[in-house]
Amino acid sequence: MALREVIGQERAVDMLLGALRKGRLASSYLFCGESGIGKKMTAVNFARAINCPATDHRHGIQDDEPSIFPADIFPSPESASPNADAGISGLDACDSCESCIKFVSGTHPDFLMVSPEERQIRIEEIRMVEESLSFKPFEGRMKVVVVDDAEMMNPAAANAFLKTLEEPPAASVIILVSSRPELLPATIRSRCSRILFSPLPSEACRRVLEGKVPDQALDIITRLSMGRPGLALSADLIAERDWFFELLGGMLRAEKDAWSSRDDMERWLDLLLIFLRDMTVFRVTGSGKGLINGDLADEVKRLAQSLEVKGIIYIYRELSFLKGMLMFNLNKSVTWNYTASLLRKEMAV
Repeated sequence: MALREVIGQERAVDMLLGALRKGRLASSYLFCGESGIGKKMTAVNFARAINCPATDHRHGIQDDEPSIFPADIFPSPESASPNADAGISGLDACDSCESCIKFVSGTHPDFLMVSPEERQIRIEEIRMVEESLSFKPFEGRMKVVVVDDAEMMNPAAANAFLKTLEEPPAASVIILVSSRPELLPATIRSRCSRILFSPLPSEACRRVLEGKVPDQALDIITRLSMGRPGLALSADLIAERDWFFELLGGMLRAEKDAWSSRDDMERWLDLLLIFLRDMTVFRVTGSGKGLINGDLADEVKRLAQSLEVKGIIYIYRELSFLKGMLMFNLNKSVTWNYTASLLRKEMAV
């Protein structure tokens, strides 16, 4: 897959293609936006385009303008990819050369992906990045490192990584991918060129999901994904919603906590905030139109009728704050009991 095939992120893709067109890449980028909207996929495809030998990244450069790419690494015009779209011919990855194939198989020697383990990126992973970048590109134009969920770097890793960003190795590009960039140290953010990604419009999200989810559930899943098709492809959103309602019922019946992990807590609160949003919409409009959970309009109506709008907004604000505190490893049982108490009080259960 090439940059031209990324759906719904035209602004971000145009900025990256513009950098390739001018032959002037930043030494480090920060791709930021919500989870599941294509940041990591775009980062990998950008790395492919940088190193695809069938591309000419001098396109549009004046003779007296400097380029980050050495002149002798560009192909001759006849070697340009025959598969490239006319609008970006010579800029994007060709999808068929040996370099592109190695990216697909995950074996390209000049590409490194770093991801959290046990919700942390440790200094050992950053040392590995530093070692990889200390060598010249083996067969590509540039070394490219993608750090996924970069906000998960622990303090030691972040401090070590800052030194790499301050003195970036030659012929290298570092891409940080983050859904919560505010958790990264300001010193790291300030040294990266920021590329913003947005949730996909409904129609673009539907295009991504077509053929990948059951046709009969496509409309529901498109709404539930809220412009984040990656989320829909990594989990069964309808089953998750059933799980949410099961736990909500237990919570309102004052049953013992049923979350199994911090991830469970975070995902359940996400789903509750979406449902509270639907309840507010219903109370304001009196209609099932515009609901994310439109197929459950009767259930939304039933719960919404037990609350005034100001009560729903109060719960939403309290639980949004609580969700933001999950990074501090809140006690699971205490959090369950607090949430249950808040809901039961406001809903007069």
